[in-house]
Amino acid sequence: MKQTLKRQGRFSTLKAKWTPVFCVVSFLLLGAGCGGKPVVPRASQPKMPETGLAVMGYSIQVGAFSNPDNAIRLTRVLEDNGVDAYYFVHKTGIYKVRFGDYPSKQAARAKAETIRAAGIIHEYYLVSPHDYAVVRQRKYGGSYLRNEIVETARRFIGLPYQWGGSSPDHGFDCSGLTMAVYRINGLNLPRTSKEQYRAGIPIKKGQLKSGDLVFFSTSKRKRVSHVGIYTGGNKFIHAPGKGRRICAASLSKKYFKTRYAGARTYVR
Repeated sequence: MKQTLKRQGRFSTLKAKWTPVFCVVSFLLLGAGCGGKPVVPRASQPKMPETGLAVMGYSIQVGAFSNPDNAIRLTRVLEDNGVDAYYFVHKTGIYKVRFGDYPSKQAARAKAETIRAAGIIHEYYLVSPHDYAVVRQRKYGGSYLRNEIVETARRFIGLPYQWGGSSPDHGFDCSGLTMAVYRINGLNLPRTSKEQYRAGIPIKKGQLKSGDLVFFSTSKRKRVSHVGIYTGGNKFIHAPGKGRRICAASLSKKYFKTRYAGARTYVR
């Protein structure tokens, strides 16, 4: 299938073997190193005082693939056209792509239609703030949000270290993974590990709970340069580096134990 793409002021033709399982257009209610701008929700959007981060507004979801390579390819195309997109694995096992944080359904739809008019996407789905786990936390309470964050992260295990985009600095890097997991669940986590470290509430290692983030200094400068999602039992999930796949690791491992820089929580 050929798709005409607008890239750097020119139109080029992308040849991709995409086999969508399904794509849905919805008008229901519903913004990649190792940052995005938080959008202040309007009065009609939910506010969650339990968290230390802003709740995501409306976002745009496109594609539904059985092969992750197709989702990666679409993510790259969107990134090449100036859209900060990320792919993820849905509970159904289908790979999808999502992007954006918009204060209203109208703003999200306008952006989606602009991208569709350029021939980059065909169908799309508008994700409502009420669809996020952070909002459903009100109903289910307890550790619901933390559990959803961990389950989302676990679905990434085994996927390539790949963020998308044309820059050699891009990849599904550590902070790109944590950002995607949190945004999928409705929390507007910043893009880089440094920003994520500053945005969180400091906690001691003994206070760690599932869904918190753990940070490491892996560079010679001794600055925060790596991050993972704590899953309990002294384990965390992270994107270890180019050429490797997203995996689980132990805080007890010497490499991480000696480079541990602290932890942050975003769920009060």
